[in-house]
Amino acid sequence: MERFKNYHELVGHGDGQTREHALLCLSSALSAADTYEGAKRIVRKRGKLLKVGDKTFDLNRIGDIYVVGAGKGSYPMAKYLDEHLGSRIREGLVLVKEDVEEKLDHITVIRAGHPVPNEASLMGGQRIESIGSKVRTGDLVFACITGGCSALMVLPVNGISLDDKIRTNRLLLKTGAPINELNAVRKHLSRIKGGGLIELMQPATVITLTQDTAPEGLPWPDPALPDPSTFSDAVSVLKNYDIWNEVPQSVRNHLLEGMSDHRLETLKSFEGFETYMFDTGNQRSACLAAVDTAKTLGYKAVVLSTKIEGESKEVGAVLAGIAKEIQIYGRPFRPPCMLASAGETTVAIGGHTGEGGPNQELVLGFARSISGYDGITLVSIDSEGSDGPTEIAGGMADGKTVHRAKELDIDLFDVLKRHDSTTALKALGDAVVTGPTGTNVVNLRVLIIDKGR
Repeated sequence: MERFKNYHELVGHGDGQTREHALLCLSSALSAADTYEGAKRIVRKRGKLLKVGDKTFDLNRIGDIYVVGAGKGSYPMAKYLDEHLGSRIREGLVLVKEDVEEKLDHITVIRAGHPVPNEASLMGGQRIESIGSKVRTGDLVFACITGGCSALMVLPVNGISLDDKIRTNRLLLKTGAPINELNAVRKHLSRIKGGGLIELMQPATVITLTQDTAPEGLPWPDPALPDPSTFSDAVSVLKNYDIWNEVPQSVRNHLLEGMSDHRLETLKSFEGFETYMFDTGNQRSACLAAVDTAKTLGYKAVVLSTKIEGESKEVGAVLAGIAKEIQIYGRPFRPPCMLASAGETTVAIGGHTGEGGPNQELVLGFARSISGYDGITLVSIDSEGSDGPTEIAGGMADGKTVHRAKELDIDLFDVLKRHDSTTALKALGDAVVTGPTGTNVVNLRVLIIDKGR
């Protein structure tokens, strides 16, 4: 199977059939959330008319067209616009991860830092601000915004340096806080997040192509949305995770000033702006595609949840408990069945820094709890193809994983304690490798439960 670069390795051991079926379902999920296909479905040029979803624009009456964007799924959308609109694009810039190597004809591609921003992230933010200064009434701006944009595109508020922002971001990532809490802080240190991108592109009409992925039910990429959080929320996050005194003084000063001066607050409404948002694919459509494939394979298939959060290894243990309940007692479903799920789990790093990621820790937490159960397989990946700071998408485990680990003298308890899941999964042949997938709809999981043997 082309989507998984080490497919034969993954299905060549353990519970082979359930592994094959799990990867088939996962492949369907990724295809359903591909942002190139999503943009192609939404944006269509018909002669002198440009149709964007349910909106129609006369190409003879609109002014210049600009394309800006950032995120792990932004490049495929920009690629489609580059191909479809061609020289009609006056100027464009998208910020992508460093593993994207392609170039575009009419849109500049900048490779920037993720999960921690770098100088390229700052340069990109400044150049997008420069594009915003050029737009006029009657122009049309496409904003290709997906998850990952918070690091890839930065434009700090005055008085806060890139180094200050990087230090704050590193501290936030170590806490294991949910993404909405991380972004509450990030948005209040930025001129481009929290709806700032849309404001920078005024007075043009702004079309945002995005992916609806957020745990709180709003599209995750906050540059394209008004910000419901406040300076007080940002301060609370830093204090609740005991890093208030560790973040740079410039950050503390700005947040305290913002609490007392409402004029510094982030944008709360797009009233008066002409802006539209279209979803190119999300975790719900991805999970439903996995369900459809599972049904063709003879499984009872359901979406368990698209909003799963929590500590990764603990979520893995919970999924194992559900799988055992199904296999032993036939509730809430009788096997064989498939459960698709999505959501953003986290890892609290602490003082141990091995190589790994949230999905990898999740499958190892699952493996410890499912040991000895035949016919049960879980695959969990970061949908954009890179789990945490690693180059692998995630991992796979079944009831034989712990036994195989012991044969290789791998102590999974110690591995999880040291957050060194990548090393263990590679040794087991259970590291899932996809490369960039062209989408970013948070973490996707497929759990297959067959009858025990």
